[in-house]
Amino acid sequence: HFYLADISGLTAEESNDLRRLCFKRDVSLQVVKNTLLKKAMERNDSNFEEFYQTLNGNTSIMFTKVGNSPAKIIKEFRKKHNTPILKAAVIEGCFYLGDENLNSLVELKSKEELIAEIISILQSPAKNVLSLLQSGEKKLSGIIKTLSEKEEKIIETKAEETSEMTVEEEKESEDGNEETSEQES
Repeated sequence: HFYLADISGLTAEESNDLRRLCFKRDVSLQVVKNTLLKKAMERNDSNFEEFYQTLNGNTSIMFTKVGNSPAKIIKEFRKKHNTPILKAAVIEGCFYLGDENLNSLVELKSKEELIAEIISILQSPAKNVLSLLQSGEKKLSGIIKTLSEKEEKIIETKAEETSEMTVEEEKESEDGNEETSEQES
């Protein structure tokens, strides 16, 4: 992956700041002569004719392994400065011409980011199932506990009703026995 940018107008200090930022993000920044870059592009197997129109004025080339890294650097650096200006970029064999593509290039995901996203998506259903099972286990144990407490209350209530009925039946039978014995006398 490489980007062509115009860094003219930067002071020596600003240029050094840009180089440091590039170095921190594993991006190689080099100022090149347009005629030499054009000759190198002509000798390459790829067709770079679209790029020839951008080879005027000051040109710097930014090499990287991560496709969107130079775009992020340019965007970040332009928060404080007016440059660098994106002239063109080649990422995974696709050509991007003009500074208007900068935001699109920033949004591009690198191969590593895409792999991480895919892994996250693949792990997501498994995590959801596990969390549902864990929360379901808590819910199930809560339901079982509630049901067992209700069952105990029902048994206690029935036992109380039975004992009350037994006491009432005994009273009735005692009352009935007393009436019977009074009638006999």
